[in-house]
Amino acid sequence: MRRSLFARLLAASILIAMCAVGATAWLAVRTTTVAIQQEQGRALADDARVYDQLVGFAATHPDWSQADGLLRELATSTGRRIALTTPDQKSIMDTDPGKELPVKASATIDPLNLDSSLAPGAPGDRIDPRAVGPFQLTPAERDALRRSAEAALPCVRTRTGSLAQLVTKPNGRTQIETANPLSVNGCSQLALDRPQPTELAAIGKLNELFNDCLTRRGLARATLKLDLTWVFDRPAVSAPNGGELVDNCFTSARKEQLDPFVAAPAVLYVTAPGNTPSASLDLSPANQARILWVAALVLLFTVVITVLAGRRLVRPLRALTGAAQRMKDGDGAARVQVTGRDEIARLAAAFNEMAESRARVEELRKAMVGDIAHELRTPLSNIRGWLEAAEDGVTQPDQALITFLLAESRQLQRIIDDLQDLAMADAGKLRVHPEQLRVADLVDTLVSAHRAAADAAGVHLESTVDGDPDLWADPVRLRQALGNLVANAVRHTPAGGRVTVTARAEPEAVLFEVADTGGGISPEHLPQVFDRFWRAEKSRSRQSGGSGLGLAIVRQLAQAHGGTVTATSEPGAGSTFTLRLPR
Repeated sequence: MRRSLFARLLAASILIAMCAVGATAWLAVRTTTVAIQQEQGRALADDARVYDQLVGFAATHPDWSQADGLLRELATSTGRRIALTTPDQKSIMDTDPGKELPVKASATIDPLNLDSSLAPGAPGDRIDPRAVGPFQLTPAERDALRRSAEAALPCVRTRTGSLAQLVTKPNGRTQIETANPLSVNGCSQLALDRPQPTELAAIGKLNELFNDCLTRRGLARATLKLDLTWVFDRPAVSAPNGGELVDNCFTSARKEQLDPFVAAPAVLYVTAPGNTPSASLDLSPANQARILWVAALVLLFTVVITVLAGRRLVRPLRALTGAAQRMKDGDGAARVQVTGRDEIARLAAAFNEMAESRARVEELRKAMVGDIAHELRTPLSNIRGWLEAAEDGVTQPDQALITFLLAESRQLQRIIDDLQDLAMADAGKLRVHPEQLRVADLVDTLVSAHRAAADAAGVHLESTVDGDPDLWADPVRLRQALGNLVANAVRHTPAGGRVTVTARAEPEAVLFEVADTGGGISPEHLPQVFDRFWRAEKSRSRQSGGSGLGLAIVRQLAQAHGGTVTATSEPGAGSTFTLRLPR
C-alpha cells in the first residue's frame, strides 16, 4: 500500500466513508435520543399532572360518576387520550371510546395507595393528604375557625414581623402558619387548636379501628390526638418489630376509615390520540438490517467512485513514469500528452518542458564538445605541422616560426584558461575577492591595455566616466570581464569604426557599457550571445582569434558579483553590452 497511490487513495476513501457513515449514524441516534428524551419528559410531566388531578378527585369523591368533565378538560389541555377502567378492565370512562386500549396501563388511581414514581412527595403511608373523609369540617365549623384565625393573625404578625399567613388544610381547618410556632402562644391560639365536633367523632372512630388492630396483634391500646399522633394507655410491651406493627395498624385503620369516602381504585391509560405510538428509536432486527444495507451501499458507492476516479488519476501518472523511464534509457523525444488544466496536467506540462530543456542541454553539450575539439584542434594542428616541417628540414626554425608557434600556444592557453574559469563557475568554486576601487582608474587601465590592439585593427577606442564613483568588486575579475567585452567589440568592429567604454553611477549600482559600431547582431541570434562557443559567423570569428567563451565568462563573472550583463544590438549599426554591478 505504501508503494501504490491508487491503493492509498482507495483505503483513504473507504476510511472516510466509514467515518462519515459512523458519524452520521451517531449524530442521528444522538439527535433522536435527545428528541425522545424531551418528548418523554413532556409526556411524563403530563402524566404526572393527569395522575395528580385524578388522585385528588378520587380522594374527595366517593365514586367516579362526576369525573367525566375533569377527564375531558385534561384530555384537551394535554392533547392525549385518557381512559379509566376498573382493575378487571371494565371501562369507567374514556375520552376517545371505541378504540382498543394499550396492553400496558399508565398507572393505578388509588388515593389510599399512591404511586411514588408519579407522586414523589407522597407521605410514608402512601395515603393522599387530600383524602380526609370523616374529618371534613362542616361549613359552620370552617367559618368559625377562619374567624378565630383572622382575629389572631394581627397579633402573630406583630410578633413575627409579618411572617405569618393563613393556611387552609384539606379538611377545611384554617391555621396560622409561621416560621416560629412559639410566637403564636398568647394570641388566642387555644380556639384554633381546639378539636371540632366533626374531628372528635372522626378521631374517636379512627381510635377504635386502631385499637382493634393493636389488640389483635397483642399490643397495648393507645389514644390518638388531633395531629394523628398517639400515646399508649399503659407501658407498651416490647416485641420484635413492635414499632413497625404499630405503624401498620395505624395505616390500615386510616385506610379502613377512609375507604367509604374515596373513589374505588381505577386503572389509568394515557396515550396519544388514536392510540398512535409515542416517538421512539426502533432498533429492531429489521431496522438494524436496513441500516447495515444502507451503510454497505454507501461504502460500495464510495469504492466504485474511488476506483473510477483513482484510475483516471493514476493513468497520467503511469504515463509520466513510462516517459521518465524512456528518457532514462536515452529517448530524448519522450513526451506525455497534456489533457485538462488540473494539477496532473500542469505536472505533465512541466515534465514536457523539462524534457525539452534536457534535449536543448544535450544539444548544447554535444555542440560544446564539438566546439572544444575544433578550437583545440586548429592551433594544435598548426603547431604540429610546423614542428614536423622543421624536423624534416622543410623549413628553418627561425624567429618568425618561433613567434608563430608561441602565438598558437597562447591561443591554446587562453582556451584552456577560459574552460577552467567556466568549470569553476559551474562547480560553484569561482570566487571573487572584492575591494574598494575607483571606477575611473579601472576604466583608464582597461582602455590603455587594449589601445594597441585597437590601433592595430584601425579602431578608435575611447572612454567616458560620469563622475568618480566607487565600487566594491574584485579588480582582477572585473578587468577580465570588461576586457572580454572590449576585445570582443574591437574584434567585430571594422577598420575606421569606434568602440566606446562608458561608466556611470546609479543609486544602487554602477553601469559599464561597451558600445561598438560593428555589423551588429540579428534579433534571432541576440538571446544566444552569452552561450558557450556561440558565433554568429563561425569562420570569421575563428579567423579573428576568438574562442567563443569570452561572453559566457562575462556572464559568470557578473553573477559572481551579484550583477547582470545584457546585450542590445541593431544590425548594421553596432552592439552595446551593459554590465550592471551593485555598489
